[in-house]
Amino acid sequence: MTSHGTETPSDVSASQQIDAKIAALGDWRGEILARVRALIRSAEPGVVEEVKWRGVPVWSRHGLICTGETYKSVVKLTFAKGAALPDRAGLFNASLDGNTRRAIDLREGDEIKHEDFKALIRAAAALNASKSKA
Repeated sequence: MTSHGTETPSDVSASQQIDAKIAALGDWRGEILARVRALIRSAEPGVVEEVKWRGVPVWSRHGLICTGETYKSVVKLTFAKGAALPDRAGLFNASLDGNTRRAIDLREGDEIKHEDFKALIRAAAALNASKSKA
């Protein structure tokens, strides 16, 4: 706390900052971000939440799993090593031409396949764990 009784960003946990971001969005983007966050935490209970790059939620386990950026017309989930992940359900629909990253762009009204998304999260964490042991 500062001497004025207000919290500074460093006083607030990353989880609290993400809660505040979701609440501040106050629209479909906040709802989608809250849903994917719950799926990430369910799929990988040991996930670490961080906030980086001017307020972008980041989920890590043995390394970066994905980020959750919000734009005017899309919530973008960028997987740091997405190109190396199995995506049998075809969830990746953006940043498909790079050698490393892949993204899922979610627009208003989009539904996410819960079990397929959770499998992708688990695969990303497993890939990170295998690289951290090497």
